[in-house]
Amino acid sequence: MSLVIGLTGGIASGKSTVSNMLKEMDITVVDADVEARLAVDKGEPAYLKIIAEFGQEILLENGDIDRQKLGAIIFYQEEKRQLLNQIVHPEVRKRMMEKIQKATENQEELIILDIPLLFESKLTFMVEKTILVYVDRETQLKRLMQRNQLSAADALARVNSQMPLAEKVKLADAVIDNNGSIEDAKKQLIEILAGWGIQKTYQ
Repeated sequence: MSLVIGLTGGIASGKSTVSNMLKEMDITVVDADVEARLAVDKGEPAYLKIIAEFGQEILLENGDIDRQKLGAIIFYQEEKRQLLNQIVHPEVRKRMMEKIQKATENQEELIILDIPLLFESKLTFMVEKTILVYVDRETQLKRLMQRNQLSAADALARVNSQMPLAEKVKLADAVIDNNGSIEDAKKQLIEILAGWGIQKTYQ
């Protein structure tokens, strides 16, 4: 049986770094953000529903959805944001379930679902275990300001728009403390997997 693990974190917590470590171990990682982008590609069911609801004016000249234009609409209108989520989320879940199915048929020992809003979107039913990549708030703000060239106020606004990592710690089965080095995070990851009966070595 394949073990399905949900990997989550917060903005600038280092979740993508851990996700890449897993890929380097030849573990299948299904990325919710990637699937969400693919779900709204030209001609996909969600793409057609979005145009039906939001109109042709949200399209670029080449027919792709203008993400900035759509983002501007849903940012200010809660009901439009919910409508978009109702269109996109089921398609993303369907795509992810298909990838899980395929990896299970291939008898893969481990499947990782990389879902930024795993707890907020109540998607834990899709996984058997959860790993949270955690950093303290100060480190999170500092890394975000450096990475995205943001002011302290802008970084704070983005961090505050998410469920605090300290809250997510209480919900996760395992936590990688990513306040230290990449090597330290790697060591913790291998120990967590070993604790769940998955023996992995890192090249």
